[in-house]
Amino acid sequence: MHKMNDEDLIYFKNLLLEKREEILEDLRQYKNPDNENSSIAEISQEAGTAYHMADVGTDTMELEKKYYLAAFEGERLREIDDALERIKNGTYGHCTTCGANINRDRLEAIPHAQKCVACKASEEGAF
Repeated sequence: MHKMNDEDLIYFKNLLLEKREEILEDLRQYKNPDNENSSIAEISQEAGTAYHMADVGTDTMELEKKYYLAAFEGERLREIDDALERIKNGTYGHCTTCGANINRDRLEAIPHAQKCVACKASEEGAF
């Protein structure tokens, strides 16, 4: 990949900001669920009816899933913020391990990528 010019950096900055806003919107959804996501126990208590323990288990599983997804999104948000910082300091598009240029196709797919394909594969034990 060639050295990034100002136009490239603006493009990737906008892409990162767009993805950042999508994540923030997702996190807002987790924080402020609508009434459709009320627990079975809450709905049963409001209606004055009994609820089944399996339904409570399902509610618990859904809460755990939301927590996991929120944690995952939080990590992606941190990675995007780090990438935006690399744009500011002129190191965006360079592998944080070996310093090589990260392929543009990789950055298009994962604009917050910190490593080139070889270093990422090595980190994950693929080589």
